[in-house]
Amino acid sequence: STLLAQAAGNVARHAPALYATAEEALDQVRARLRRLGLGDVALKLAASNDADAIAGAIEGGAYALVVVDSIQLMSRAGCDGEPGSVSQVKACAQTLVEAVKRAAGAGRATTLVIVGHVTKDGGLAGPRLLEHLVDTVLAFEGDRYQDLRVLRALKNRYGSTNEIGLFRMGGDGLAEVPDASGLFLADRDASVSGSCVAPALEGNRCVLVEVQALVNATEYPQPVRRVSGLDPNRVAMVLAVLSRRLRYPLGTCDVFVNVTSGARILEPAADLAIAMAVASAWRDQPVPADLCAIGEVGLGGELRPASRYDARAAEARRLGFQRLIGPGAGGGRGRVVATKLDQAIAAALGDASASAKR
Repeated sequence: STLLAQAAGNVARHAPALYATAEEALDQVRARLRRLGLGDVALKLAASNDADAIAGAIEGGAYALVVVDSIQLMSRAGCDGEPGSVSQVKACAQTLVEAVKRAAGAGRATTLVIVGHVTKDGGLAGPRLLEHLVDTVLAFEGDRYQDLRVLRALKNRYGSTNEIGLFRMGGDGLAEVPDASGLFLADRDASVSGSCVAPALEGNRCVLVEVQALVNATEYPQPVRRVSGLDPNRVAMVLAVLSRRLRYPLGTCDVFVNVTSGARILEPAADLAIAMAVASAWRDQPVPADLCAIGEVGLGGELRPASRYDARAAEARRLGFQRLIGPGAGGGRGRVVATKLDQAIAAALGDASASAKR
């Protein structure tokens, strides 16, 4: 609601716009607009859950932008089911989309934004037809305990789905984050063991994130494994490779792995940074402050290259990381090529037999 209120308010400064809400009272929407510094804009507001009424406003209002919040609370007279049911969501969405098409046919081009609820697994609630009716599906993601928000394209008929928007929630609304890498690494202490930086890809953007690990010996028969911001299955695989191929005694240790600042990495290219952070934590030896790691770890302990090394290396150098270690790094400045996991760890932390172990 905050993002769309900001967008609609800014559009209303230059062109007619309509914000239709079925969830809130008009006073609540006005209060949000005042908080965002948009209390004086000529944004038309409507509080209604009648899809036919909103469709009529679209056809007769010549709006440049119409926001409907949300489709699960809209209804049509004569349509079976309660608001939010499959039949109601389908009928209301079709009614609104057809109204926009008729307005466009009359020479009044209108952009329609439909807000939809999501399920627990992050999918769009309601019938799949809802995704087919629209040109673009955007997902607005964020952790309730963090102020970072990600706007991600899941479908786009007119462009790439590899673009993302990063925003930070503040007292006066959402503000774009121009330097996400600087945000994620702002509080990093490179002198502490168990920390490694990975240049990850978010859409077409390269973002440097910090992977942290803590390894602690346990007296309990079942060691604890906790993962935050990463795929737990890939972390488990990396731990198994470290135990089997490099003989790290992780079977008797609790292992905690985390990505700082609420970031999430799902690409396999973060495997090497995970392994490096765990090895650093177990050996109680910090990874060099100017080094970051990228590469996929195979079950045999081999390393596989990641895509777009040049973009990752450029972003790393911009933030002061002079060495990028991984497979397929090539012969560029500061690139350390390693084809095996033990080679990469030795290049970063030195020979295990010469380092101080617990």
